[in-house]
Amino acid sequence: MTTTGINYDELARKAAGNWRRFTCFAWWERPEDPDDWTVVYTHNRDSGLLDKSNGAAIAKALEPFTEGDDPTVIPERHSHFACGWVDGFAIRVFAPDGAVTDAFKTWCDLQDRLLDYPVLDETDYSNREYDAAIDAIRQEGRRLVIDDPPEDWPNRVFDWLWQHNDRELENRDDRGAYPSTDSVREALAELGLLDSDN
Repeated sequence: MTTTGINYDELARKAAGNWRRFTCFAWWERPEDPDDWTVVYTHNRDSGLLDKSNGAAIAKALEPFTEGDDPTVIPERHSHFACGWVDGFAIRVFAPDGAVTDAFKTWCDLQDRLLDYPVLDETDYSNREYDAAIDAIRQEGRRLVIDDPPEDWPNRVFDWLWQHNDRELENRDDRGAYPSTDSVREALAELGLLDSDN
């Protein structure tokens, strides 16, 4: 047990060699001492914005351990029958001297943070929500907007909706907002960007 309240030794014993308990699993490029490693996953092809955001934050935190001649973290992408692929990491749990590695402790710290609050990086998650909303507006409005519109027209529509109809920008399913056709049409009309045929 440490001052953080995390029992790294106990978690390490449970995690080391966890991949042996996976069903229908093949690890083609495993290290020479695979029982001292754990395989963890962060997101998959079908993941929502939150898992993708947290996956990016985890990757950033673990990046220092992927460097050098003897890394203690190896990025992994594995095929999966249901969702195409899953991304994650192989993390060395035990060093050759039997000590729990800093890489595994970092993983544990991140998981502990997620127990208290589900978002590791608020800014990244917010940016992903915004980008998804902009993509949805562009898709919904492409048939409605005038020819040769300003490049930032989806951003203008987002801003108008934010000020006048922000419920249309709610992220209801962790895929980002998807404003209705009527709301995008109204925004474009108010902004002077609605094609006359619509």
